[in-house]
Amino acid sequence: MKSHFTFSKEQRNGIFLLILLIIVLQCVYFFVDKDYQDISVNQEELAKFQKEIDSLKLVKLEERKPKIYPFNPNYITDYKGTSLGMSNEEIDRLHAFRKQNKWVNSSKEFQEATKISDSLLNTISPYFKFPEWVANPKPKTKATVYNNTPKTFAQKQDLNTATAKQLQRVNGVGEYYSERIVKFRNKFDGGFIADVQLQGIYGLTPEVIEKITNQFTVKTPRAIKKIDINKAELEDLVTIQHIDYDLAHEIVEQRKLRDGYKSLNELTKVKDFPVNKIEIIKLYLSLD
Repeated sequence: MKSHFTFSKEQRNGIFLLILLIIVLQCVYFFVDKDYQDISVNQEELAKFQKEIDSLKLVKLEERKPKIYPFNPNYITDYKGTSLGMSNEEIDRLHAFRKQNKWVNSSKEFQEATKISDSLLNTISPYFKFPEWVANPKPKTKATVYNNTPKTFAQKQDLNTATAKQLQRVNGVGEYYSERIVKFRNKFDGGFIADVQLQGIYGLTPEVIEKITNQFTVKTPRAIKKIDINKAELEDLVTIQHIDYDLAHEIVEQRKLRDGYKSLNELTKVKDFPVNKIEIIKLYLSLD
């Protein structure tokens, strides 16, 4: 232990100087006058800087606020109504109003149904989005009066020269079907042979066809050379509407079995014959 606490003369001098240095530094720290240089601040620049910081804070606060997107007030849920600032009673009034199968079509009607305050209405009404037909209703036009009373043959217009616009006067024939009729007619060089060919236009119901033929009829039928059913070859039969090669083959086979057709209506006995098209097919056939 003695060796740890026994110092030489040089060591004692060193320890003395170290203690003396510490005491001097402590005295300097406590007794030396601390004069600080006054800092000059430009108050105008500081105010501008502070104002800019405040504006940035406001922008950040606005960004953090929940955004309200346009919505249809007829479909406000409990959560949506609460987030907009509506009370439970006001939300319940809206739901009760909608249960009557009624619709809110304006800000005024919304307030009448919910009894919300003017201040709340002014806050949320700019976000109301009603259907286009409510916001921009189309002006009412006069209803077209159709006259579907049957006309005599002389009074009827020629179906082969009628325009799409003229056909649209028939109740049930709009722009779409009138264009289809004209397009179908123009596929044949000379137009229709008879009114019954309207049955070949997909989508036309028997009721609509009847309305058309009450006003129009084929007055200038397309000239065709009829085919003798008892002499026709396969190549002749396949040129007829609604008859393909297989059906033509069956017609010829049945003709052999029957030793010739006695009536065009016997064709309905042929396998896979389109019975509903018989009147159209008969336009192209003869029985000699």
